[in-house]
Amino acid sequence: MNSLKILGSAALLASLAACSTVGPDYKVPEQAVVKRPEAAAPFLGAEEAAYKPEPLPAHWWRLYDDPVLDKLIEQALKANADLRVAAANLARTRAVLSEVKEGEKPVVSVSAAPGVGRSSGAAKGSPTALHDMWTYDAGVSVSYQADMFGKIARAVEAASADTQAAQAGVDVVRVTVAADTARAYADACSAVRQIAVAQQSVDLQQKFVALTDERTRAGRGTAIDDSRARSQLAQLQAALPPLQAQHRTAYYRLAALTGQTPNEMNLHLLQCEAAPRLTTQIPVGDGAALLRRRPDIRQAERNLAGATARIGVATADLYPSISLGASIGSTGLLDHFGAGNAFRWSLGPLISWTLPDTGSAHSRIAQAEAGTDGALARFDGVVLNALKEVESAMTVYARELDRNAALKTARDQSALASEQSHRLYQYGRIDFLSVLDADRTLAATDAAWAASDAALASDQIALFLALGGGWEQQ
Repeated sequence: MNSLKILGSAALLASLAACSTVGPDYKVPEQAVVKRPEAAAPFLGAEEAAYKPEPLPAHWWRLYDDPVLDKLIEQALKANADLRVAAANLARTRAVLSEVKEGEKPVVSVSAAPGVGRSSGAAKGSPTALHDMWTYDAGVSVSYQADMFGKIARAVEAASADTQAAQAGVDVVRVTVAADTARAYADACSAVRQIAVAQQSVDLQQKFVALTDERTRAGRGTAIDDSRARSQLAQLQAALPPLQAQHRTAYYRLAALTGQTPNEMNLHLLQCEAAPRLTTQIPVGDGAALLRRRPDIRQAERNLAGATARIGVATADLYPSISLGASIGSTGLLDHFGAGNAFRWSLGPLISWTLPDTGSAHSRIAQAEAGTDGALARFDGVVLNALKEVESAMTVYARELDRNAALKTARDQSALASEQSHRLYQYGRIDFLSVLDADRTLAATDAAWAASDAALASDQIALFLALGGGWEQQ
């Protein structure tokens, strides 16, 4: 009968284990920025003609329809070192979650301890020495911590949120790696065109220097004219090395991003002569889609969820800790192993509650609450920064489009002037210096236009990075 009472008490305690979970249940706070209707509204910059409100494709770089770019990004997403670090962090958080979940399971232990020895005869009142005896102690014990106040449940909740935040962290790196690879590719291709334009300017100026030198020796020019021409040539030549360095370092960046050494990178892989650039409207979606898509927002939200769960973990320390245990076994002489009088068993809860230390528990609760407040502030900051980055990137790209259009007009007019000067020179209406001057103007406007095209490619990629796409798995 007593045994039934004990078993009934144990069952009652176990049934109460999941009845009460202390600490706040998580939900996105009402005061969070994401709760404001303005956060999910259409972007202010979406009114520009360069954009359309369609959803951003999962793999935005395919919009460029460039097989080389697709291959480079695919390779980077497989071999990038930063992605490997993020994946290792995710594996660690999953292992921590698995460890925490073990607290929800009973702990079973088995013991077997044979031994030999002799007891003291004097201690037992015997005038003679006792015999040597073989003894044993064997048994099975089961213990289970009754999570009556939800400490383990909250710990699992926190660890699950940490794992989800780590997964979002992997996605953040995927977005960054895709954008960095596309930008390095665009920089390498832009450099090819800019080098060609700069070299054309150098060639024209060299002709101008030769003509000036010839005029000076013929007495139709001055030494100042010659010095100015040579100074201009040196300035144009000085523009080439940075562009050549940009071209080469872009290869090295691509090598690192794709998990290769510089020696392994195929320098002949890129055959492009200009940066990839979309000439159609860019799909940007709206604020609501951005809040769902950007992995850094998801990461910050999961960190907030984990911090909220830790309030419950700390609060549970104010309440008793109850462990249920049962054990059966046999202890006696080895040559009488399993005898009825050697059987033993026990059943009962173990309650621990450190009453004098509640001040420390309250301090830990206050720490957890402060950590949650900080996590909420970081969450709001990430959301506001995401909206700022998108609006800024859209504005920069739209204004660069305007600048690019103006530079193209200037370049077209310079090309027309150059063509007309050549025609006039053929008919003897102007001298060759005027032709060279028109050609130099054309080269300068062509260089400015090429630089603007490079900026447009970079601005497009910056916008795609701000929109947060590219983390989605195949």
